Amino acid sequence: MGAVGSSNESRAPIWAFSRVTTCDRSRTCDTATSMIIGTTPTLFAITHTHTEAAGGQDQRADSDRGVLRILIADEEDESRDDLAGVLGEWGYDVVTAHNDTTAWKALTEPDSPKLAIVGYSLPDKSGAKLCEMIRYLRGSYVYVIFLAREGDNSDVSDGMAAGADACIRKPVGLMEFGSQLSAAERIVTLQDELLATQEHLRQRATHDALTGLWNRAAILEIFAGELDRAKREDISVSVIMADLDRFKNVNDTFGHHAGDVVLQEVARRMRGATRPYDMVARYGGEEFLVIVPRCDTTFASYVAERIRHTIAAEPIRIDGHDLQLTVSLGVASVRGGQDTNGDSLIRAADKALYRAKNSGRNCVAVADTCPAQA
Repeated sequence: MGAVGSSNESRAPIWAFSRVTTCDRSRTCDTATSMIIGTTPTLFAITHTHTEAAGGQDQRADSDRGVLRILIADEEDESRDDLAGVLGEWGYDVVTAHNDTTAWKALTEPDSPKLAIVGYSLPDKSGAKLCEMIRYLRGSYVYVIFLAREGDNSDVSDGMAAGADACIRKPVGLMEFGSQLSAAERIVTLQDELLATQEHLRQRATHDALTGLWNRAAILEIFAGELDRAKREDISVSVIMADLDRFKNVNDTFGHHAGDVVLQEVARRMRGATRPYDMVARYGGEEFLVIVPRCDTTFASYVAERIRHTIAAEPIRIDGHDLQLTVSLGVASVRGGQDTNGDSLIRAADKALYRAKNSGRNCVAVADTCPAQA
């Protein structure tokens, strides 16, 4: 790729610099006399004398943590292509956009870029507007480098006020850009680590450690939200209480490790027997609670029967023994306009569960009436 020059100047190699290190990557180029040729605002041009080409040993060392995806949003075709070429040679996954609409589409798709390079010269001066829109994105943080016009302080202030993390003036020298990119990668990496830690803590706070199901506190909070939605939309919501039959015998005969294996397998089967948007929780011990949104008693009973059949269909293999396990279930439902609360509905399902136990176990019982507000 050559330099971008003025109309009366020939295109020629522009730049080089001693070394730029961006996180683990090292990029080295031969020394040159200048970083800019001509008066046309250009990002840069590259010579073809890289001593460490993209895709070399340094980049292969990065493969374990994945390739950073970068969005370049700039109306100027030549500068956008120059920058894309450099980043591509450095081993980045580059996405380009010539307006804010295309850029926004790229930022809202799955596996979206975590770093955006936004030019002031997007149509209708929308570079700063795009920065503002990026700050409203939910999920992973997008680091923004804003490209400002040479000598225009208003571009810098507009970009930073709109939420950019860093600002570089055009034409851009590679040494400065490499330093900015290094800082950006550090921030993106730290942000990913922070989000992973937050998700791990959230998982531990809301899920049962043994089975991976929702825990009691989390399912009760979810259930409160489903009841509120049922009232707003005047729809039904149902709960299923399930209790493993004679589970104490498993622990007494085979030990608590076997009991843990049984609970894990039961949890797996229950998830397989319910819809993706049904919520399954370990309520305590060998007792489980299932929230069945938008379903009346009849359909919730079908779900409960499917759970019962799935658990009883095949024995669970433990230490060379086949354990035939069954479960008893109680079902209760409410329509949005009816006067009830979560505690009342769960108590009604629990009473139906014990009716199932008293009826010989391995069956489904339904609450007689909608429970009244306690």
